[in-house]
Amino acid sequence: MTPKPGKQTQRGVAMVEFAIALPLLLLLLLGVAEFGRMLFHYNGLLQASRDAARYAAGQAWNATLGRMDLNANLQSETRNVAVYGVPSASAGFGPVVPGLSTAHVSVQQSVTDNRYVQVSIAYPFQPVIGVLPAFYGDDIPLSVTLNASVVMRAL
Repeated sequence: MTPKPGKQTQRGVAMVEFAIALPLLLLLLLGVAEFGRMLFHYNGLLQASRDAARYAAGQAWNATLGRMDLNANLQSETRNVAVYGVPSASAGFGPVVPGLSTAHVSVQQSVTDNRYVQVSIAYPFQPVIGVLPAFYGDDIPLSVTLNASVVMRAL
C-alpha cells in the first residue's frame, strides 16, 4: 500500500516547527522567571526597609530632649537591621537579599520634617544572564537598580 502524496510530503514538519519555536519559548520562559526573581528580591527589599525604618523610628526619639536623635551608632544598627534583620552584624545571619550590603542602605532624617526617619535601599539587581550580546558595538548590560524607600515618624 502506497501512502498518499500529501501525507508523504508532511512527514517531519512538526519536528522542524518545534525546533524553530523551542529557542523562542525557552527565551520567553527565562524572561518570565527572571522577572519573577526580580519581584521576589524587590519584595524582600521593601520588607527590609520597613523593618529597618520601624527599628529606627522606635529608637530615635529622645523624650528628654523632645526631638529625634539619629546618631551614628543608631544609623549603623539600622543598616544592619535592613541587611541582616538584626541590629548586630556579628550575629551570624546572612543578608536578606543575596548581595545586599550596608553600603546600599542610607538612613537619615526626612528632609521635609525632622520628626521622621527615612530608610532607603538602592540594590543593583543582576539577572542570571548579565549582558545581552550585541551584533555590533558594545554588549548591553541588563542590571537594574531596585530602590526601596520608607519614611516613618519617630515614636
